[in-house]
Amino acid sequence: MLDTTELTATVERFADRLRAAPQSRLQRGAAAEGLALARDLALRAQRLEAPDAPPRTMPDAGVFAVADQLVVACNDLAEILRTAPAGSPARRELLRRELDEAVAAVRRAAATATL
Repeated sequence: MLDTTELTATVERFADRLRAAPQSRLQRGAAAEGLALARDLALRAQRLEAPDAPPRTMPDAGVFAVADQLVVACNDLAEILRTAPAGSPARRELLRRELDEAVAAVRRAAATATL
């Protein structure tokens, strides 16, 4: 069982910044950065939950919905990481690496979005 607090807290901060951003800032790329991150987190969750299923792409619901899409994708991934059976040492390492990479992706996206 992994502690995903850092992931969810980092995403919540980024989502709050997206929610508070003016439309002009969102349209200049911040929303696109948030959507790309939401899609990345959703694909990570899908790969862990159903590795053999074809991936589904999160739709673009508009600049004002991206923060919520990001939080939903993050919560899905966090829940999978929290509840996934650890199993072998290799499996535990895979889950830990997935969590670390997701946190790093969130930090990069938040920095790139310049909010």
